[in-house]
Amino acid sequence: MKRRKNSLRARALLALTVIAASLAIALTTPVRLGLDLRGGTQITLETRSTATTEADREATDRTMEVLRGRIDALGVAEPTLVRSGDHRILVELPGVQDPKKAADVLGRTAQLTVHPVLGTAETADDKTGPGPAKEQTLPDESGQPLRLKAAALTGQDVKGADARFDQQSGAGWHVTIDFTGNGRDAWADVTAQAACHPAGDPQRRVAIVLDNKIISSPQVDPSVGCGTGIPGGTTQITGSFDDAEARELALLISGGALPVPVETVEQRTVGATLGEAAIEAAAWAAVLGTTLTALFIIAVYRLMGLLATAALLCYGLISYAALAALGATLTLPGLAGFVLAIGMAVDANVLVFERAREEYAARSRPSPRSALTAGFRGALSAIADSNITTLVAAGLLFAFASGPVRGFGVTLGIGVLASMISALVITRVLAEYAAGRPAVRRRPRLTGIADTGRVRDGLLRRKPFLMRRPRRWLAVSGALLVMAVSGVLVRGLDLGIDFTGGRLIEYSTTTVVDPDRAREALTEAGFPRAVVQSSGDTALTVRTENLTDTEAATVTDTIGGLGGETKKVRDELIGPSLGDELRRNAVIALALALGAQLLYLAVRFRWRFATAAVGALVHDVVILVGVFAWLGKPIDGVFLAALLTVIGYSVNDSVVLFDRIRELLARDRTTPLSRLTNQAILQTLPRTVNTGMGAAIILTALAVLADDTLTDFALALLIGLAVGTYSSVFTAAPLTLSLNPPARQQAAR
Repeated sequence: MKRRKNSLRARALLALTVIAASLAIALTTPVRLGLDLRGGTQITLETRSTATTEADREATDRTMEVLRGRIDALGVAEPTLVRSGDHRILVELPGVQDPKKAADVLGRTAQLTVHPVLGTAETADDKTGPGPAKEQTLPDESGQPLRLKAAALTGQDVKGADARFDQQSGAGWHVTIDFTGNGRDAWADVTAQAACHPAGDPQRRVAIVLDNKIISSPQVDPSVGCGTGIPGGTTQITGSFDDAEARELALLISGGALPVPVETVEQRTVGATLGEAAIEAAAWAAVLGTTLTALFIIAVYRLMGLLATAALLCYGLISYAALAALGATLTLPGLAGFVLAIGMAVDANVLVFERAREEYAARSRPSPRSALTAGFRGALSAIADSNITTLVAAGLLFAFASGPVRGFGVTLGIGVLASMISALVITRVLAEYAAGRPAVRRRPRLTGIADTGRVRDGLLRRKPFLMRRPRRWLAVSGALLVMAVSGVLVRGLDLGIDFTGGRLIEYSTTTVVDPDRAREALTEAGFPRAVVQSSGDTALTVRTENLTDTEAATVTDTIGGLGGETKKVRDELIGPSLGDELRRNAVIALALALGAQLLYLAVRFRWRFATAAVGALVHDVVILVGVFAWLGKPIDGVFLAALLTVIGYSVNDSVVLFDRIRELLARDRTTPLSRLTNQAILQTLPRTVNTGMGAAIILTALAVLADDTLTDFALALLIGLAVGTYSSVFTAAPLTLSLNPPARQQAAR
């Protein structure tokens, strides 16, 4: 009893500490909203190239990827980069505090070179600057001109750069450069030659040049002998750097040089892409859906449901504070991650309460508190496995992807960690404290765990043998897959502007046009997917798929009907915001995430369970894509966010079932595996139904009340929810049985 009280106090102290810290952060640090929710800064860059049109376009695309790396290093999450025409790049940055500095960093060529020093010069003569191919003269940090040999190393020899603070020597901030294999050898050669000159001789120096400016020219240490050189392929750039300057220099070096020079031609403020009406509708839908979900949980689990709802409110506070503290950007894909995390937070509570119901019914002299303690203990492995698999996926998406996929990984990871704290700490503290009150002990039915529930009662009465013929369920799943693939082959995929690019038209109007009114008018005119943003004071930009001249004229007439005298300022073809490299990185990250999940599940369970879980996941993805193909819905960035959410939900559902099968196998090695699997399905089905209902209420509210963009998002999640629930029972479980030998199916030995 004393140990239990100490444990409860420790959890309560941890819960109060986390809540207090989260509240302090939430009240002092605002969350940065993305371009789709608030807008941001738009910077127009123009590449300077004399190449052919096709080569110019390729150079612009390569420049975009370098810029994306720089933006990620600047700490700006969820940017938008699109190619506009052949030689312009539109960069949109949400919530940037210093747009001018961002523009300066993006526009720098960042061409790094390393030169042996030939000596000094009295003045910087006409050789100053690029000079001859073999020699040039540049002023060093103190202004003294140095004669430099041709570059021995370039930015292509750099593996990475990092800003560090030297606490031991007190030298302050410096930048460490790591060279590649070839660069390592070249660095050793350069320093070996320089070391042959006496200390103090200018030729013992090595000049590091960035954009034709010497940023560091240190002497080779006297301890380095002639012809030996500095091994290891690492050097440091020292100087009077503060932390911001050191980090900026590190990101410019590690991000690589731009393939062609760029110039900032325009910088302006742009509005949100979703609009106030859409955001308000989404907010109302989220509030209504969350309220209805809370009422559902309370109706099913009574007092425990009420306490779980309070814990979910704390989950929202913790998640918000974590986003604010990390400086993350909240966008629609990020909200998708939180939808999944909310579902997992609800699911964790439902898992605990259903296990507590089982424990209460199985005990001869039950008490709500002891049943709850056993419920938390019994549900821990399922909660841990489902959350760890999701965290593995979130971590890999963050590490290897970029753009909205990376943002999804960030918010999903934050949400999962917050949901675990909510369910395993806050809910447990509240539930165990309430269950120990005398008034509650006298009225156990008030807790909601003293009865088994309608779903479980119905299953106990009927006891259906669902896994009698598992291959029939696999045949049904196969038929669904054929129908889905047929939709892709017959109807094709309607790729949105995020994947295909389109057309950008900018208008200047005499009357300020409300973007929401423009969106409604364009929808009525037949352009429901047009992305409308305010731009500057009186300008308006419209992004659509590729248009014919007639369709473009219709768009212009529609805007003109709202803004009075309307002038077309810009009309250009734009590339996709989800470019080839971003898509390739997303696919690689997703493949790694699936592989890591497969490995983890194989270690925690068995390879047959892991294969079945991934097979069910692929089944869900193919069906969701096929349904959208049949419905003619767009495959865009919003759909990508929904697809990632469905993947996480599908794995979570299968893990809960497999955890129960593993538990039954540990207790019973004589019953046929098909019987044990069927028993596990019946035992976890109440959790599946209640969790699914909670998530479905929120998504239905979004689908009904939100605008077209969020409606498609909610529809994708509803389809994924239904398919994921089906596949965990009727695809993953039968697939597991089919992968086991017949003898293993007859007796679980």
